[in-house]
Amino acid sequence: MDPLPFLLQPPVFYPIIPYACTIFGGLRPGRMILIQGSAGISATRFQIDFQCGCSTRPRSDIAFHFNPRFSSSDAHVICNTLRKDHWLDELKFSGAPLKKGETFVLLFLFLPDKVKVSIGGHHFLDFTYRLPLKDVDAVGLYGDVTIKELSFLSSNPLKSGSADLQKTPLSKTFPMGLSECQVIAVRGLVTANPDELTLQLKSSDSIPFKLTANFQDQTLSYNSFISQSWGQPQNVQTPFFLFYPERFFEILLLPEAGLFKLAINGTPVNDYRPLVFDLKSIEELQITGSAGLFVVQC
Repeated sequence: MDPLPFLLQPPVFYPIIPYACTIFGGLRPGRMILIQGSAGISATRFQIDFQCGCSTRPRSDIAFHFNPRFSSSDAHVICNTLRKDHWLDELKFSGAPLKKGETFVLLFLFLPDKVKVSIGGHHFLDFTYRLPLKDVDAVGLYGDVTIKELSFLSSNPLKSGSADLQKTPLSKTFPMGLSECQVIAVRGLVTANPDELTLQLKSSDSIPFKLTANFQDQTLSYNSFISQSWGQPQNVQTPFFLFYPERFFEILLLPEAGLFKLAINGTPVNDYRPLVFDLKSIEELQITGSAGLFVVQC
């Protein structure tokens, strides 16, 4: 089985600026990058560079340089390309809906011949490539800016009614049961006013694994339903709550000998060891609650 469609780069939360990271597999038509953040209260500029590598000496080529600049009256965006350490002719886009000290949501959609950029869910500019898209394999964030989230997507979370979005409750069956190291991947978008999101593995008479994200008290917990009764919930240890309204999430669940391993948004969390562990008896994955789903893969 080709692993590439199965893998999706986890989001990055609150990176220290300046920040640069590799784009797993590089950019390709149809891929999107979502950036949420805020410009500094006294910012004059910041920039997002889609680069051909992360080298600083010599400096990597920059296929798409996105550079908001703030004046006393308004904001504009400068776009350009750096090739062999020389800038090409810059393009200026006036009237950017960006303000110092306020949050923003940027979505970059990469097409075969150009990149389309929306700000706050509204299209703002198109930029035709001057370097091949296939050479872009890194993104850099610089300047007076705070980035809350950098997400790498294959579906547009700002597009309502997307054909890719599946509603909950949703279930997947396992005619032959589960097996060790059979990874379960769930990727989706939390609703605007979430209450609770649950993921559970069921057999005919038990639920050996249940994950609950409670948005009211911002807790994550494990539990099992064995011998006709629920056990004592076990808190999932995380540095902060890993789900947010109207934001993308990824859950990876991996069964191993006697336990379940879990990662949320690329962050590994503590394992869960149910009292009864029989993978072959598990017949169904069930997802319910406050989310739309892009991918459910088992």
